[in-house]
Amino acid sequence: MEKAKKASTGLKSLAESAPRKSAAPAAHGVGRRKSCVARVWLRRGKGNIKVNGLDFKEYFDTNATRLEASTPLRLIPEALNFDVEANVHGGGISGQADAVKLGISRALVSLDEGLRIELRKFNLLTVDARKKERKKYGQKGARRKFQFVKR
Repeated sequence: MEKAKKASTGLKSLAESAPRKSAAPAAHGVGRRKSCVARVWLRRGKGNIKVNGLDFKEYFDTNATRLEASTPLRLIPEALNFDVEANVHGGGISGQADAVKLGISRALVSLDEGLRIELRKFNLLTVDARKKERKKYGQKGARRKFQFVKR
């Protein structure tokens, strides 16, 4: 009985002493592309974007993927009042950038429904559902056939 009491008070003190996040999330959005999933939280801030704990300029290696991921923030001026924190897993870098873009857009819409029209103009709420086609048996790939031999 005493051990259970000590364990529970120890957990309580750990929870109280643990550092807290700067602000509660204002909005949450999920973006998907190919096999990538991005979970995005918006918090009040200065427009910084963090992906998996890194600044997005460090995480995304090319300018194209950086521009793709930050598109909603560049188009909506009110969005610069929020810091973006994204957890991304699966797929490759360009798919992850698209997933982050969709997650940010969905989070902004959950904050202000009036932004839906503006984001829809630039196709930021449209899910790109293209995925890799599976390989078929009796073929070299999804569509590629083995070379035909006449004799």
